[in-house]
Amino acid sequence: MEGGCSSDGLLELKPEAKKVVEEKPKVVVIMGPTGSGKSKLAIDLAAHFPIEIINADSMQVYRGLDVLTNKVPLHEQKGVPHHLLGTVNPNVGFTAKAFRDSAIPLINDILSRNCVPVIVGGTNYYIQALVSPFLLDDTAGDMDESCLNHLPGDEQTALVSEFDQDRFDSSYENLKDIDPVAAKRVHPNNHRKINQYLNLYARSGILPSKLYQGKAAENWGRTDNCRFSCCFICIDATLPVLDQYVGERVDCMIDAGLLGEVYEIYSPNSDYTRGLRQAIGVREFEEFLGFDIMEANKDEVNHKITMNTIMMKILHSSDDNQLKFLLTEAIEKVKANTRRLVRRQKRRLTRLQTLFGWNMHYVDATASISGRSEESWAVDVVEPAVKIVRSFLSNGRGSVPLGFYGNGTEVQRNLWTQYICKACGDRVLRGAYEWEQHKQGRGHRKRISRLKKSQAQGFFSSDSGTEATFLTVD
Repeated sequence: MEGGCSSDGLLELKPEAKKVVEEKPKVVVIMGPTGSGKSKLAIDLAAHFPIEIINADSMQVYRGLDVLTNKVPLHEQKGVPHHLLGTVNPNVGFTAKAFRDSAIPLINDILSRNCVPVIVGGTNYYIQALVSPFLLDDTAGDMDESCLNHLPGDEQTALVSEFDQDRFDSSYENLKDIDPVAAKRVHPNNHRKINQYLNLYARSGILPSKLYQGKAAENWGRTDNCRFSCCFICIDATLPVLDQYVGERVDCMIDAGLLGEVYEIYSPNSDYTRGLRQAIGVREFEEFLGFDIMEANKDEVNHKITMNTIMMKILHSSDDNQLKFLLTEAIEKVKANTRRLVRRQKRRLTRLQTLFGWNMHYVDATASISGRSEESWAVDVVEPAVKIVRSFLSNGRGSVPLGFYGNGTEVQRNLWTQYICKACGDRVLRGAYEWEQHKQGRGHRKRISRLKKSQAQGFFSSDSGTEATFLTVD
């Protein structure tokens, strides 16, 4: 390697040598909330570039539930190679570390074929695992891998229904007793993470907060030491449009056989925190499937009518019986939980951009989704994405300056601070960024205005006109 020594004795590379050292393999990452069209865009890009797709959806990696998890059917893949799509045992946990360890060899193989690796998925913590220097550290392999996908920035796919709230409230209190530091970091409604923390402590005796100190918490989300040069494309659309679309998509899934899939995977007293059963659309049907549907419809079963057909018959029955009520309620829960997931994904993407400085290239799919317009999709989504990727591949633009806002101001991150908004019913917000976003929300401002009018002056601080309880960890 060409170079010389500087005055302080350190090796100083010539500009040509520096260029070689800094050159990193290029990877395109397509992100966005569920229903925005990530997989469709990736396949469309194959008409312009030699690409192969690596799936980064935490439920689509598993075998089974193809309709429910919205896997791209083979005939719609248009010959584009897809990796990590329906390949993992549905009964095992596939952590962020497992994704990282699987994706890196695939990326290297794709690059060796002179193709462009395109990572596609809404599971942001998978993508963080791929680009974060913490998970690239060899010492990460010595940690309990079931915990690695629950660091800050974790994207929770499984949602817990409201009827479990009392049980999980007690779990949160238990975590507060065992490890108050970890309890202040996790949201009280993040039931899955709470259980993971409790299970970790039960198995190892290690306090969860001890695992997530120092470099682990410091580096999660940063990509300045990433082994790849990444171009992040984020497909977005307005919430009203996405809300309507995901609701209609659930209805289409029902027509395509979702109920039969869920019946096949159903098992009483299942573990909904591991494997494919975490998927939205499984847990919600538990109460309905708890009835002996086969016995209640034994005549149809004897005639070898499929269970999906039987459940569709129940759904469209003119009788307002209990089975129909439970089935209809379960479907509405799937829609509601999917809409909540959309909001959480959008918040996570905003955090990655503003908190960690990811250079997101946004394309707006609102018009094409609302109008079901292929022409709008081509003009508003595909064309801008092609320009972004072409520029990235030709001159490297799209690499990410990490740890900074767009104006170059370093981000001061404090994810260990909780804010409790009394005005909004003791709503818990984690970190200064989430608190600032909450203060700007219309609902919060309306409540503050009403409280001011009622002269509840004790709720407000003198400097900001809002009230919050700050729980800072020493």
